[in-house]
Amino acid sequence: MVRDVTRELGYLPLGSRLKRVGERLQGETARFLQQAGVDMPPGVWPLLVTLSDDGPLTIGELASALGVSQPGVTRSVRQLEAAGIVEAVRVKGDQRRKPVAITPKGAALLHRAQTELWPHVEAAVRAMCAGLDGPILSQLDRIEDELDRMSLDRRADELRESERDDG
Repeated sequence: MVRDVTRELGYLPLGSRLKRVGERLQGETARFLQQAGVDMPPGVWPLLVTLSDDGPLTIGELASALGVSQPGVTRSVRQLEAAGIVEAVRVKGDQRRKPVAITPKGAALLHRAQTELWPHVEAAVRAMCAGLDGPILSQLDRIEDELDRMSLDRRADELRESERDDG
């Protein structure tokens, strides 16, 4: 059996481990949705929920609401526009502002996912996490709060500086 060096390194590659778990969860969710006839990348669902609840919104507003980059949102919106899931809407008197709205087709797809499919995905994740020591969401919340308080690079710089001062 090949050893899992990322796991063996402990806290050092935490970001890589979280990304690995996230990508696996997204991939396996996508496979579940595809088997149910819904072929959408899992990363677009938060965008669709945001547009459904708060839209129409500009690319910048979506990026801010989702906490992701504008180029990433732009790529997702282009994919969703091509599939007829979202559309650009015109704003009277402002040619620069191009909000995006969910289409009726997109709203129907989102409703189906929310009512027929997501409850099963959430239940599966809950069951998988039930035996963990401490709620994983609280642990991730704490990590994010701490990163908001002080970035990782700043923390590492401070530790490096204190090591130099001690040496």
